[in-house]
Amino acid sequence: MDNYSFDRLVALLIEKNYRVTAAESCTGGLFCAGVVSVADASKVFDRGFVTYSEAAKTALVGVPPEMIAGYGVVSEQTAAAMAKGACIKAGADVGVGITGFAGPSGGDQFAPLGTVCFGFCVGGSVSTARMDWGAIGRNSVREAAVRFACEKLCALLETETGA
Repeated sequence: MDNYSFDRLVALLIEKNYRVTAAESCTGGLFCAGVVSVADASKVFDRGFVTYSEAAKTALVGVPPEMIAGYGVVSEQTAAAMAKGACIKAGADVGVGITGFAGPSGGDQFAPLGTVCFGFCVGGSVSTARMDWGAIGRNSVREAAVRFACEKLCALLETETGA
């Protein structure tokens, strides 16, 4: 995976004196691994959460079970709750929630195989995104999701007002 975006992300976080965390499902810790691959990551990163199961999403980052039941485990609502909950649990300024169906199985009519939903929490403000990569292969979906999350978070930090 290209480290350039993570170099940029860590530099932005250091510049803003922010700490980052992530609640990851389908990416299984790849986002956090990308952050810690950069020198000085310890200035901006303390912990992350791999919340692969619904139970883990609820227990570790506080996603309400009724939210998962109502919107689905792969939804922008669940991803937003993951990002916000991770920030709260880690005491971080910036959080990312990533949940999706990487394959080779999974998916449904609302979120087919290759769908990944993202939540971004920056200074308490939450936004979401959804990407549909299709059945490009499990690890290709995971890598694309991490790359997208990193680049989107960089863009959010670069355009943040009041900081």
